[in-house]
Amino acid sequence: MGNPLYAFPAACEQTLRALARYPERTAFSWPGGSITYRGATDMIGRMQSVFMQLGFAPGTRVALLTANRADAWCAGCAAQLSRLAITSLHPLGSLEDQLFHLEDSEAQMLVVDGVTFRDRGGELAARASGLKTVFTLGPTDYGADLLQAIDAAGSATARNFAGLDDVATLNYTGGTTGKSKGALRHHRETSGAANAILADFEIPDTPSYLTVAPISHVAGTKVLPTLMRGGTVHMLKGFDPEAVFRTIERERINFTLLVPTMIYVMLDHPELDKTDLSSLELLLYGASAMSPSRLVEGIERIGPVFSQLYGQTECYPVSVLRKADHDPRTPELFLSCGFPIAACQVKILDNDDREVATGEAGEICVRGTHVMAEYWKRPETTAETLKNGWLHTGDIARTDERGYMFILDRKKDMIVSGGFNIYPREVEDVLSQHADVAMVAVVGVPDDKWGEAVTAVIVAREGAHPNADELINLVKAKKGSAHAPKHINFVKELPTTAVGKIDKKVLKAGFWTGRDRMVG
Repeated sequence: MGNPLYAFPAACEQTLRALARYPERTAFSWPGGSITYRGATDMIGRMQSVFMQLGFAPGTRVALLTANRADAWCAGCAAQLSRLAITSLHPLGSLEDQLFHLEDSEAQMLVVDGVTFRDRGGELAARASGLKTVFTLGPTDYGADLLQAIDAAGSATARNFAGLDDVATLNYTGGTTGKSKGALRHHRETSGAANAILADFEIPDTPSYLTVAPISHVAGTKVLPTLMRGGTVHMLKGFDPEAVFRTIERERINFTLLVPTMIYVMLDHPELDKTDLSSLELLLYGASAMSPSRLVEGIERIGPVFSQLYGQTECYPVSVLRKADHDPRTPELFLSCGFPIAACQVKILDNDDREVATGEAGEICVRGTHVMAEYWKRPETTAETLKNGWLHTGDIARTDERGYMFILDRKKDMIVSGGFNIYPREVEDVLSQHADVAMVAVVGVPDDKWGEAVTAVIVAREGAHPNADELINLVKAKKGSAHAPKHINFVKELPTTAVGKIDKKVLKAGFWTGRDRMVG
């Protein structure tokens, strides 16, 4: 476990320290409002007072379903200070997936954004049998209004009761079986993450950070580093390119995080050339690689501000491709996922966990203090993933002579579309339930906008004529819009291997016909 004398303080303790250091500065800003560092500290203290009166046991999971809101972030911090563990529901997830998340995590408390997710929160509150307490941010016709409760609670001092061995987070990731897995971290595993980000990411000295992607996921990992530097977190509740442009110009934003799909939309938007983006110092992108040609366009039109991050739910961050690595004169590096950060030990290993030679393909494997402790309630999968003391990422890559990593393929068939991880099996399971579908295979097809477009290749039942839009809407309803196929191809038969399995390599290769494929 390591010597606690030499461990970083828990992230929630680092938060209190950062908020105390700059009391008069603006911590969070959003359309129509803002809150100072002192105001955030007070809100966290009041929320902690309300939570602790409920008497939940240490480690009890608190689920959050919210858009980007300062009070939601404060609620998560208050829960962790109170020795409770937080788990964030995917804001774009389907009702079924969110119910599974609540049940699998055994969450006893749910905090819902009463504006953005009022109706979905009501469905979850009615159907999730394990919930004992439901709070809403703002009035609804279910649960208790947390904002009203903290007004009634009066002032309270925020205090950290969590130890390094208390559970801090349970972050869910996709799974090839179609079921998500909870990556569990104690405060010990979360304590160094902010420091690792500040050490290796080129975050401005006084960040003015714009959150566009959900802070429940990777965008949220930059909130604490921003506060530790005395900066301001500017929050938008979703991606609206015009709102992004206006906010960057008005607030002199110097730092943001976007997925490539968002950047493509901005590059294609008529407002780009009319907007003053000169304040931007760092534009982090991740979740998938960017098209090299579009990256060159971005550097030419927005500036030399691009930096790529790489990591996964089980360990974030792992590597970074810094601004100086984004040189249009050496575009071959654009295909790299970066150089390992100082806080990680990274090796490319073969199936026997032996290090491969430079340039040879193997699996990216990681050791570091911020690697997850385990998969929640999945000891066999944990043992397989954390084999021999290394986190096995499932990403196949090679390194060059300098140690830069180039991802070649995914060990599993995961699709990264618009910044979201999608497992084909989940989509196949939905489509195969339709009466008109005989066989289905789902693959990711290269796409300039989405990175990879979810593509379903379907063999119809004899005499049936399935409707593509109906099938797409079926997936939307069952799994959410991110999983819905962008394309559906109807074929007479699917290619199979010698043992009769659908051959996805052959299937994917067919989509490259007539294309110029760039190989890393």
